[in-house]
Amino acid sequence: MATFPFELTATDGAARTGVLKTPRGDIRTPAFMPVGTAGTVKALTVDQVAQTGADILLGNTYHLMLRPTAERVKRLGGLHRFMRWDKPILTDSGGFQVMSLSGISKVTEEAVTFASHLDGSKHVLTPERSMEIQADLLGSDIVMQLDECVAWPAEEARARQGMELSARWGARSKAAFGERESQALFGIQQGSTFENLRRESSKRLTETGFDGYAIGGLAVGEGHEAMCEVLDYAPAMLPVDRPRYLMGVGKPIDLVEAVARGVDMFDCVLPTRSGRHGQAWTWSGPLNMKNARFAEDDTPLDETSACPASSGYSKAYLHHLIRSEEILGQVLLSWHNIAFFQALTAAMRAAIAEGRFEAFRRDFKAGLQ
Repeated sequence: MATFPFELTATDGAARTGVLKTPRGDIRTPAFMPVGTAGTVKALTVDQVAQTGADILLGNTYHLMLRPTAERVKRLGGLHRFMRWDKPILTDSGGFQVMSLSGISKVTEEAVTFASHLDGSKHVLTPERSMEIQADLLGSDIVMQLDECVAWPAEEARARQGMELSARWGARSKAAFGERESQALFGIQQGSTFENLRRESSKRLTETGFDGYAIGGLAVGEGHEAMCEVLDYAPAMLPVDRPRYLMGVGKPIDLVEAVARGVDMFDCVLPTRSGRHGQAWTWSGPLNMKNARFAEDDTPLDETSACPASSGYSKAYLHHLIRSEEILGQVLLSWHNIAFFQALTAAMRAAIAEGRFEAFRRDFKAGLQ
């Protein structure tokens, strides 16, 4: 029995919609988790994020353990109180950032040792320490096992090495996490683009037993088509009665295609990163608000949206703010983008529930410019 009940309410082909029930509130799936890297979704207040319809946020173990430190967050009442967010929080394990951001890192059977990208200070992250930081110090609701994310492209031997280490670290994470009533632990499937490795990873993770399962090692440079080829088989290898979480994804088309293949949860920095750089995501694709064609466009980004940033400001005004490098432009576009991603997942939930997901998928792709 999983710590958090996961109820599938409808399926349409491989696409699924349901509810993951947590003590801090229900998470409606498919779900998109805005990324609150350092205890904040960049440029937005938690009230703005909540208004978009987000049920859950992601916090970053690596960044928070370095600054302000997980121990300080604990002393200040835990991450929920610290950032004033009372809904669920999922924290990543810190492993991916160690590999991608650390100037120096060394992986052994016992741990990953790394140098901080902030000041070069040395740190050691074991599966046990990752569990302590996430569950006990930050107080996250959904904790991720420590894993090794192998960069793409990878030879099969290297991908196997990372998959097997991740499986062993998953078992150690589970042992350290123990049995908890109000927190859940997710395992992470690895194996790069090799179907046999993904199958073996899934078998070993299922034997260990987790409350949910993530698909890791994608969105690391392999491209949309290669990602979809892996998703043709990877989600179905995981238990049907547990949430499936595709880590670090992605663009709207990535979300739609992943849901079509049985994925339930996503996270990505794209909405706010795009917003800070003047890009707005819409039903017809991304718009570069720096473009001169918007200089006198008096229409909003989405007049049907309940988000004030989407429906309450003209493209001309947003163009002016971005071209003038005004902070408000970054705030409004980030807010709009998060709202759009939430509207997209809400639309997919409705389409699955009504048995018209394939038509939704077809129309969505046809509408992209």
